[in-house]
Amino acid sequence: MRVISGRFRGTRLEAVNGDKTRPTTDKVKEAMFSMLMPYLNGGRVLDLYAGTGGLSIEAVSRGMDHATLVDRQFQAIKIIQENIDKTHHADEFTILKSPAQQALTHLKVANQHFDLVFLDPPYAKETIAVDMAFMVDNGLLNKGAIILAESNDEANLPSESDNFSMIQQKHYGITVVTIYQYEG
Repeated sequence: MRVISGRFRGTRLEAVNGDKTRPTTDKVKEAMFSMLMPYLNGGRVLDLYAGTGGLSIEAVSRGMDHATLVDRQFQAIKIIQENIDKTHHADEFTILKSPAQQALTHLKVANQHFDLVFLDPPYAKETIAVDMAFMVDNGLLNKGAIILAESNDEANLPSESDNFSMIQQKHYGITVVTIYQYEG
């Protein structure tokens, strides 16, 4: 894995050993960021199931100001820290070792607001719709915020809701990438 473009281009990223994380392949990551390019013009990123941190590092490399990376597994946090250290810009990242719902509550109390959110929960624990609703209900999203959800083709993600419009959805094998925009 590597950073594909931007300030940190070419930086090699470490992967988490074992099967508890599912790193996004370079091919899918490149496609994701091609879809996201119009929205990478500064602001704050939340990566709720960060794994290796690759998506957030890529987003900051391409123009976002700061990323908050959340993961509950010790090994993932260790790899995220190593990968961030490779950027030599650790001040542009915040790492939280926490389950996703606990982290969202913490971010609400800290009065954090985000412009870009990556949601890539374990496929077996599909929580994307619940996470999106919590963020809306608790004021964690800036108006026009972009949500990039990565799921499998069995996930039943809504194509529309009261708060979000689906901008784009693409299939890459069993991986489905869906981009929503917050209407709030």
